[in-house]
Amino acid sequence: MSYPQPLSPEEKLAEAKKLLSLPRIVVICGSTRFMAEMAEADLRETRAGRIVVKPGFDMKSPHELWSDPAGAEALKARLDDLHRAKIRLADEVLVVGDYIGDSTRAEIAYARSLGKPVRFTHPEVDIPSK
Repeated sequence: MSYPQPLSPEEKLAEAKKLLSLPRIVVICGSTRFMAEMAEADLRETRAGRIVVKPGFDMKSPHELWSDPAGAEALKARLDDLHRAKIRLADEVLVVGDYIGDSTRAEIAYARSLGKPVRFTHPEVDIPSK
């Protein structure tokens, strides 16, 4: 007799999203130099009926919360972890901007390793999967 395999956490999340009738969730990735473009992408994706998650702020802009270099480094690590959680939550990734840096490259690779579809506002910067 064969027993059904238990659902993976990813399968459980997908099932919960279906049961809740949630719209598709899109996570916006890209260099924070494109924060204005991310806001525009958020507007367009939201208008299309999608739930949007994206970076909350730009650490390149001065702010008291990351003025201490040691604290800023720790915050950056926590934000990277948070953004990977957003990628796990999302149904797809939208990469914004015409430049792909190391962090965005890592986010794209992570999303693809999870089987998440990745779209680009500038398809010419797409990094082929290995």
